[in-house]
Amino acid sequence: MAFDYKKAYKEFYVPPKKPHMITIPSMNFLAVRGQGDPNEEQGAYKESIALLYGTAYTIKMSKMGAKKLEGYFDFVVPPLEGIWWQDGVPGVDYTHKETFQWISLIRLPEFVTKDVFEWARDEASRKKRIDCAKVVFFSYKEGLCVQCMHIGPYDQEPTTVQWMVQAAKEQGYVPDFANGRYHHEIYLTDARRTRPENQKTVIRIPLHPVHMEK
Repeated sequence: MAFDYKKAYKEFYVPPKKPHMITIPSMNFLAVRGQGDPNEEQGAYKESIALLYGTAYTIKMSKMGAKKLEGYFDFVVPPLEGIWWQDGVPGVDYTHKETFQWISLIRLPEFVTKDVFEWARDEASRKKRIDCAKVVFFSYKEGLCVQCMHIGPYDQEPTTVQWMVQAAKEQGYVPDFANGRYHHEIYLTDARRTRPENQKTVIRIPLHPVHMEK
């Protein structure tokens, strides 16, 4: 049976609907960086998703080809993730999606080294006839965060975010968007096939103790 990260690490992918504190370890990802409104038809964000999945499935389906990857185990391709920010904005401003900067992500299995990644990126470009040069190997350690399951449309996330920030403050923590720490989302449902009110999104906000505020 294929290894499923969502089932094996429920604390990361199936959190409660109530804000709670969690420390996220370092993980490796396929990543594509970009900017602009994610809803733009044929835009950079939607292109990034195709590139990520093309590379991820090349790794998964390597079991069917001549290339044998050391340490390979079959796996369910993890869900799409994204980290979001805007210059000069703490967190994200949902009313100005055109100024979003983002990194689209798919988690990598532990056996995927940088060499394996480079092979998969080149192989995906060749076999799928798409240019995957924008896909990079990305390591990210989030550390302490407040996390919550948001159920509903993306545009209703600000209410959940406010709840999360308040819950963190009550425990002596505040958002920390410095030094490469960002608003992070994990998309557990496909927006193309799921009614907006049923969409499930894991939201994470990085934190530090109040006493570290300058």
